[in-house]
Amino acid sequence: MKKLNLRSIPTGAYLVIFAVLALLTVGMLLLLQNINTHQAEARQTSFRVANLTEDVVDPAVWGQNFPIQYDSYKRTVDIARTRFGGSEAIQKVADDTNLKIIFNGNPFAVDYREERGHAYMLIDQRETERVKQFKQPGACLHCHASALPAYYAKGVEAGVPAADRVAAIQKGFEVINPMPYADATKLVEHPITCNDCHDPATMQLRITRPGFLAGIDALAKSKDPVPHLPSVERWRAAGAKGTYNPNTEASRQEMRSFVCAQCHVEYYFKGDAKLVVFPWQNGLKMDQIEAYYDTIAFKDFVHKDTGANILKAQHPEFETWSQGVHAQSGVACADCHMPYQRVGASKVSDHQVRSPMLNINNACDTCHNVGEQAIKDRVQVIQDRTSTLMKRAETALVALIQDIGKAKAAGATDAQLAKAQDMHRKAQWRFDFVAAENSMGFHAPGETNRILAEAIDYARQGQIELQKAVGVKAGVEAPPNAVKP
Repeated sequence: MKKLNLRSIPTGAYLVIFAVLALLTVGMLLLLQNINTHQAEARQTSFRVANLTEDVVDPAVWGQNFPIQYDSYKRTVDIARTRFGGSEAIQKVADDTNLKIIFNGNPFAVDYREERGHAYMLIDQRETERVKQFKQPGACLHCHASALPAYYAKGVEAGVPAADRVAAIQKGFEVINPMPYADATKLVEHPITCNDCHDPATMQLRITRPGFLAGIDALAKSKDPVPHLPSVERWRAAGAKGTYNPNTEASRQEMRSFVCAQCHVEYYFKGDAKLVVFPWQNGLKMDQIEAYYDTIAFKDFVHKDTGANILKAQHPEFETWSQGVHAQSGVACADCHMPYQRVGASKVSDHQVRSPMLNINNACDTCHNVGEQAIKDRVQVIQDRTSTLMKRAETALVALIQDIGKAKAAGATDAQLAKAQDMHRKAQWRFDFVAAENSMGFHAPGETNRILAEAIDYARQGQIELQKAVGVKAGVEAPPNAVKP
């Protein structure tokens, strides 16, 4: 075999080979540098431009350090709608006149608008007729404003040492709750912002709302099983001593729901102090909350037509989600409403806080790899069924209200009306628990359908009880927007 004679290779070939190897080496070094640069960018989660402290409320200042998150936060002004919700200030009592009948005696009969994005939560509260025409307390700031500095300042004014920030916030919360809303709202400037959910020094998620801190402690001590909250179960197993504090006990994944549950919950104002209380002493289920209210003989208002003591549900998203498959599977609120997104080399949470139906690719496809249309179709089936059942519950409820009103006008006694009024309270609580919740049944379809079925049943039972007591024939003329059998 003939040996290769290296001396026979032209010098130019050596130069070409050398140049190619040099280019490959430079290319590899540039690629390595690019990878290192992108890895460094991914680790660079913030830019220390502004000095963030507990007193910095303006999100624009936080945005100097976190421009990507701030950019998506600013988009909470968007008004894109889904089939059953959105950010347009639609007046529900104008579209559905039955609501005037259902809430007669409550400010919601005057002004009941579609909820809008976080950017509007303070201004919408200031402008609603429920505040302009009716006396409301400063307790409303708990969920509609970035109120920590106001709570802290009022707590210090009340004598709590400035160094004890936690105690000062709690005291200020107690001071502001009973204040007239017109005075309390002057103490705040912004809706919910960055420091309501993040520690300004570490950026860790945190719970800041006194109502939630007391509520989750009451839930932990209730002994009702909460398998979707493993830290609560562990705390109980360890002896349940002292106070359950989510800021030290909860996992990061749990905190990605807890920060939302500071506001997206059922609550009431307790006594003259107007203390914001989350009614979780028995558990998170609708029935357990109702049992708590019954025990303390609580009512939100007396219905003008029936004289029944009525409960007004707020927005029990957290409670409803807790009964659904996503909660049981460890899926947090933020996984769907604030999903992670890639921006350059960075992985950040989307702070637009919107319906997953407006962001299916990031919000749903990560777990459900079945295609966007299949997901839309499934959600539509769930929500359409819920909407239809809710309209049937509304029809039955209005019929009961009208029957009781007729009997009362005809001179029926309190004793004769008592059972029908109790059925009215139960039926309306169930209808409203679903109507006030903002997923149209999606958070827990089975539980939602059960609640609406009970609403219909209690309304019809009320008509039967009324007929037994005073002889009023059940079934008046079908009210507006009734669903035909």
